[in-house]
Amino acid sequence: MNAVKLATSDADIARCFDVMRQLRPHLKDEAEFTARCRVQMAEAGWTLIYVEDGDAVAAVSGFRIQHMLHSGKTLYVDDLVTREDRRSKGFGETLLAWMEQHARAQGCETFSLDSGTQRTGAHKFYFRMGLPITSFHFAKKL
Repeated sequence: MNAVKLATSDADIARCFDVMRQLRPHLKDEAEFTARCRVQMAEAGWTLIYVEDGDAVAAVSGFRIQHMLHSGKTLYVDDLVTREDRRSKGFGETLLAWMEQHARAQGCETFSLDSGTQRTGAHKFYFRMGLPITSFHFAKKL
């Protein structure tokens, strides 16, 4: 199994950009991505993790631990994506398993994520990993 690494330096964060951009195509460049990550890390306790395949980043995930009235202490996965050419090789599963173990170690009561309705392949993966649909997420651009 590949080791999960924390992206703590700006160089680590920037290395994750190309993979994250496959999930978040609105991100312009490494500088914007790094700046956004730093804000989320400072203001929301957000953490960026990744796994490598050889010398390339294969999958990345961003998460935060938060307290919510409906679910208690929760590890919420904001982002989870595997490089398109590395999918179905266990990298996403490695990150998901690491986050679940981390959530348990941090005393979380729940583990949750949202997934865009168009991401049917991801949904199959989440079902396979034991994550059922528990609610709908509604949003409006402001």
